[in-house]
Formats: sequence, C-alpha cells, structure tokens
Amino acid sequence: MGQLDGRTALITGGALGIGLAVAQRFAAEGARVILADRNGEGAREAAAAIGENARAVTMDISSEASVAAGFAEAEAAGWAPDVVVANAGVQLFGQDAPIADLELEVWQRTIDVNLTGAFLTVKYAVRTMLALGGGSIILTGSPTAVNGEGKDFTAYSASKAGMHGLGRTVAAAYADRGIRVNTVQPAYTETPLVAAITDDPEARAAIVSRIPIGRAGTPADVAGIMVYLASDDGAFATGATFQVDGGMTSL
Repeated sequence: MGQLDGRTALITGGALGIGLAVAQRFAAEGARVILADRNGEGAREAAAAIGENARAVTMDISSEASVAAGFAEAEAAGWAPDVVVANAGVQLFGQDAPIADLELEVWQRTIDVNLTGAFLTVKYAVRTMLALGGGSIILTGSPTAVNGEGKDFTAYSASKAGMHGLGRTVAAAYADRGIRVNTVQPAYTETPLVAAITDDPEARAAIVSRIPIGRAGTPADVAGIMVYLASDDGAFATGATFQVDGGMTSL
C-alpha cells in the first residue's frame, strides 16, 4: 500500500521540474494525479508517461477563469482534489533586479504568476476541499522569502514572501474545517526555471557554496516532504514552513 492511496492530487506546474517530480512520486504512492500546467501539451505528455492514474489540465494560474475551469474540469471527471500543490511560478532572469532598477512590468508579471497565481490556486483548492470535508494544500516557497538570498530579484523575493504569508493565513482560517496548509522551502533546485544559473558555472558555484550540504537540490529532494504533508502522517502539521534547503537558511 502507498502512503497516498485513495487521494487525488492536483499539482500546478506539473509538466516539468519540481511539479513533475512530485506528481510522479505521488502516483507511485498510490494517488491519482492531475498535472495542471499552462503548457497543456507538456502536461498531457507527462501524464501519459505516468499512466492511467494521471490526467492533465491546461491551466494558467494567473487567470481566475482558467483556474476555475481547471478545478471544474477535474471535479466533473470525478477527480476533485483533496491534495493541491501550488507549485507553478516564474523567475525572470535578466529582468528582475534590485528595486531601483526594476521595471513595473517585470514586477507585475512576477506577482501575477507567483502570488496572484498562488492566491487563485489556493482559493479554488479551499472551495473544493470544503465540499470534500478537508484536505492538504502545499505551497512551494523559497529561501528568498526569509533572507537576503534574492537581493537581485526584488519581484521574485517579494512574491515568495507573500506566498509564505498566504499559507499561514489560510491555515489559520480553515484549520477547524479540516484543511491543512503548509509551505515547503527548497534551496536552489536545478530545474528549467533556473537554467540561467545552471548554465553559468560561476553563478552555479557561487550559489552552491552557500548550501552547507555542498550540492544543489534536485526535484526528487522536494517530493518526499510533500508526500508526508499530503499523507495522514502529516495530519497535525499546518501553518508551517518545512525547509528542504541543505541548510541554506540555517546560517
């Protein structure tokens, strides 16, 4: 038996990176998984590779109509999720900057996806879970929300700090109705989102040097804690931030 037998999970940003690794691990633990992604074709290909317990939905998390439609589609198919991972996001390398140099358009685009997208995902997750009698919501946070790691990424850091605050607020509001909300905080994790660092040996070495364990994170490093939070083992955990960052924010 898997730790997630009988559960249905929707993962945003499920076509690649952390989202895909989490979907694969959840499926291996017995859950049905919905890969929600703006890249609908990529999500469908990833779901097909996972198998019959996976399906895809095209979802732009910055659009309320798209998020509402995605949740409605899942519910109509009998796949209303009792686990939702709000994972999709953007980090605009070469555009995000220290605040004096940051263009409003870059700020707005980042906030629209990372913070408004998290708000919309969590809003419809809560509505679904109230009807189901409870569930688990997991947010993918960032060290940039809690320290100076993102000093050159004002918009990204602010959006992630907002996400962390959103998680605590929603956890407090709905704990008495069986809905748990937690944030997982990975360190620098090598995914397509951060290709600009991965492809720059000097930049990569600099950021890895700030991780006490001495290596970059992988998507698989994040999946295990999310299984715990989605499962009955995490039943008493809510409103918390779980650091899976190789010690990056312990210094």
